[in-house]
Amino acid sequence: MERSSSRRDATGRTYDEVHNNSESDKGNKTDTGETETVERIFESKEVPTWQNQLTVRAFVVSFLLGILFTFIVMKLNLTTGIIPSLNVSAGLLGFFFVKTWTKFLNKSGYLKQPFTRQENTVIQTCVVATSGIAFSGGFGSYLFGMSEVIAKQSNKDNAAENIKNPSLGWLIGFLFVVSFLGLFSVVPLRKIMIIDFKLIYPSGTATAHLINSFHTPQVSQVRRQVRTLGKFFSFSFLWGLFQWFFTAGEGCGFSSFPSLGLKAYEHKFYFDFSATYVGVGMICPYLINISLLVGAIISWGLMWPLIELKKGDWYPADLGPGSLHGIQGYRVFIGIAMILGDGLYNFFKVLGHTFLGLYRQVKNKADTQIPVTRNSSPQLATLSFDDQRRTQLFLKDQISIWIAVAGYLAIATLSIFTLPRIFPQLKQYHIAVIYLLAPSLAFCNAYGCGLTDWSLASTYGKLAIFVIGAWAGGDNGGVLAGLAACGVMMNIVSTASDLMQDFKTGYMTLASPQSLFVSQMIGTAMGCVISPCVFWLFYNAFKNFGVPGSTYPAPYALIYRNMAILGVEGFAAFPKHCLALCYAFFALAIVINGIRDLVGKNKAKFIPIPFYIGGYFAIYMCVGSLILFVWSKVNKPKATAFGPAVASGLICGDGIWTLPSSILALVGVRPPICMKFLSRVVNMKVDEFLGSS
Repeated sequence: MERSSSRRDATGRTYDEVHNNSESDKGNKTDTGETETVERIFESKEVPTWQNQLTVRAFVVSFLLGILFTFIVMKLNLTTGIIPSLNVSAGLLGFFFVKTWTKFLNKSGYLKQPFTRQENTVIQTCVVATSGIAFSGGFGSYLFGMSEVIAKQSNKDNAAENIKNPSLGWLIGFLFVVSFLGLFSVVPLRKIMIIDFKLIYPSGTATAHLINSFHTPQVSQVRRQVRTLGKFFSFSFLWGLFQWFFTAGEGCGFSSFPSLGLKAYEHKFYFDFSATYVGVGMICPYLINISLLVGAIISWGLMWPLIELKKGDWYPADLGPGSLHGIQGYRVFIGIAMILGDGLYNFFKVLGHTFLGLYRQVKNKADTQIPVTRNSSPQLATLSFDDQRRTQLFLKDQISIWIAVAGYLAIATLSIFTLPRIFPQLKQYHIAVIYLLAPSLAFCNAYGCGLTDWSLASTYGKLAIFVIGAWAGGDNGGVLAGLAACGVMMNIVSTASDLMQDFKTGYMTLASPQSLFVSQMIGTAMGCVISPCVFWLFYNAFKNFGVPGSTYPAPYALIYRNMAILGVEGFAAFPKHCLALCYAFFALAIVINGIRDLVGKNKAKFIPIPFYIGGYFAIYMCVGSLILFVWSKVNKPKATAFGPAVASGLICGDGIWTLPSSILALVGVRPPICMKFLSRVVNMKVDEFLGSS
């Protein structure tokens, strides 16, 4: 599973797009004088203490939104594997719900504490931390890749020591053990990252601008945004109900549409006009969505039909569709090759930018010690009014470095003794080595994310799969050990970049680092319970869960498992000519990325990035891009202002419908009507069959 850029690969943008957009944003802020006026607007408003920023209503709303966003992320995990940045949506919906709450209490005369932007930031932090576990928890990738369902699809290394089926108890226990380490690993670096290095953190900065705009005296635009969100939220929910009533159920739904290429009518994909993916398409950049469509056409429309023509020559004709020695082997290993090529290219690219940035920072501060404590703060007199006020308040509430160190050591020690009980294949020395390397990797990921908005959590996890899997060995459960190590590494580096993004948002909204750290801890704890429960609901509610072609196929779970198999078995699992194709597509992914960097940003936007996944959802993600594109051409200011509200409404309305639809499926309630669209030829056959009967 991939998260397309930022926050566990979240925003879907390449490095240059994010970097150039961020630089452009900086220029715009300077030109408009925004950075000189924001805190002047809020100067008359008292900033609550960090304890008062942590309100009961904030965590009640965070809990409810955390459940909603977990359903959204889980649905995306198990279908597309592409998850956009939900920071803005979390801030927007947090404002929407609490503002409604306080408005009602104000009319009733019971409002005691006004709603502030600091409280809004606390809610956004808690919601993102909660739903973030649905990604880093690996429910659509490494954790579910351990299951018997996925193991049967790979047909390799299916021994008992390489299989562990999901169970609510061990899922919750595993997440509690591994999800907090990343928070403690980067807390001591918050001042260096935010104030000394002045890292951009584009997603965190964008969320801060949104929250600040919501709480300014100019409320007319805000009210229109909230009303827009509410309308599309309702529309999306009702559309989900309509789809379930008429088209859900086994054998029902919008018909499969043929893709392009040889033997096209045997290779089909469908679209069901999902509001979620239309909204995701509006958030993800055009390049991501076009790449999805191009990748679907090339792979499912051309490559797989051509390779199937070689059945009986390249691979035995009697193999099942799930065998790694047949067509499935080409699909899986070529996909892995492209993912590794693309991931490693960006890994070394971001790592290069990270070290270059660090070198420049150290060089610029060669004669001064890098400050870590409040007493060595920069000369505030040289800063703008906004930066002075933000720096003072950001440094006011300190989190002791000893708390961070003690917390990391305590959780690491607990983890070293606990994880082998959950995964006997993962030894204590494996975990100890990971935890020795994790703080430096968490720093690199958080720093790179600050420069580029690109989190490489999944790439670090894949490296852990190969290293630990090969170390453990195939005869000692190396497949399961590699997948478990992937989870440990992903959770550490992912939560580290998350927290630093939220610190950047807090810096710009004057939210206390202490309140944000507490909010992140509470949100993480909620996520460790909510995410496994939501996954368990999906797992038990839907038939053929995790099987290709089903409602929730979890495509990346098989890819992650086969990465682990590759780590312990080498190239033995490859069918004929598959290795040569893998080399070619690995190189192609690197070449395409290199060309995009060489031609410059203006031409690079016309070159799709490498992408491999099925094509059924690519259409409505492109529909989302088309809607935003046309809207921007007609009225760009309005599209910019209300686009996020429309996308959030579509995503969240459809996401909340997932809860009642899952419960209905769990209790066995089937839709009353089956509606289906058929081609003319198939329809004639159906008519003939009905007539004869």
